[in-house]
Amino acid sequence: MSAFALANFGGYDRPTLAQNESAFPPSPMAIEAGRNAVARSHLYPDPDWTLLRDAIARAYGVERDLILCGAGSMELIACTIASFAGPGADVLGTNYAYNFAASAAARVGAAYVKAPERGYEVSIDAVLAAVTPATRIVFVCNPGNPTGTRIPNAELLRLRAALPGDVLLMIDQAYGEFDDQDPQAIFALAGRGDTVVLRTLSKAYGLAGARVGWGLFPPQVAAEVRKMQNSNQVSTVSLAMAVAAVEDQAYMRATVMRTADIRDRFAQGLRAAGYEVPQSRTNFALVRFADATAAASADMALRGADIIARSLAGYGLTDCLRITVGQQDVMDRALRVLTAMRGRQSW
Repeated sequence: MSAFALANFGGYDRPTLAQNESAFPPSPMAIEAGRNAVARSHLYPDPDWTLLRDAIARAYGVERDLILCGAGSMELIACTIASFAGPGADVLGTNYAYNFAASAAARVGAAYVKAPERGYEVSIDAVLAAVTPATRIVFVCNPGNPTGTRIPNAELLRLRAALPGDVLLMIDQAYGEFDDQDPQAIFALAGRGDTVVLRTLSKAYGLAGARVGWGLFPPQVAAEVRKMQNSNQVSTVSLAMAVAAVEDQAYMRATVMRTADIRDRFAQGLRAAGYEVPQSRTNFALVRFADATAAASADMALRGADIIARSLAGYGLTDCLRITVGQQDVMDRALRVLTAMRGRQSW
């Protein structure tokens, strides 16, 4: 069995700093709600996610009727692309946008086009320059995965204003809770009828295993996306946990603060050792090495210390590793390994 499979099914005891999972468990309220919901597992879950939509609307100050939920934001990405793209259509992303969008486009026969980024940051000018008559969807991540960098809200608003009205803008905010920008201006874009804004409970809420995502969808977009979704796709237990997690905003905010503190100390230590680490607004850090060989050596050194990082060769970032924030002792161990490695090299 692969290391990936072992790590994700409880058969591997190394810290897996490759999956962007939370370093901390979900809210105790969510855990208790999940336990209680197990007894209702003989019943199908609510196909309209009624209680969860109510909780999200209250917590985020958004219009309840614009909310769709899914089995993680991945389902919502796939169903949206399947609804509005296909053979002869382009989905326009950026160099380092979340690769799942490219997979979802390929699944329906659409072309996935990448606009260049400026360093590790999305360039709105480059995105706009890449729009063609074949463009049906523009997909951007904010904050980005795997870079961790963010797009200022003003730039996202400029992007939407400059795009043709028949191009759907999809903004993936899987790490939105880690960004200190006011989200309301971006949430409001869904009211235009041409923009989708996605969130997930996998990161800040610690519910990666429960598979719950949500998004704001204009009614005419939502109607098409729901045709592509399976009914009852979010389980009874997952819905119960999600409602309780969203209602415990204090716990979520504390988790974000703890995670950001560990992340920033780790990044500062790496920069002090001579590594390039872009400022992250997520629960991970991107680390750049001298070249692909140095990145591979660092990966092996971390594995030798029982730590698994994520290679980014699939993004073309062969000289980088993405390291998810874990518990403080694990991050301290990773920092010691990489600092010692840097001390042995002259680059």
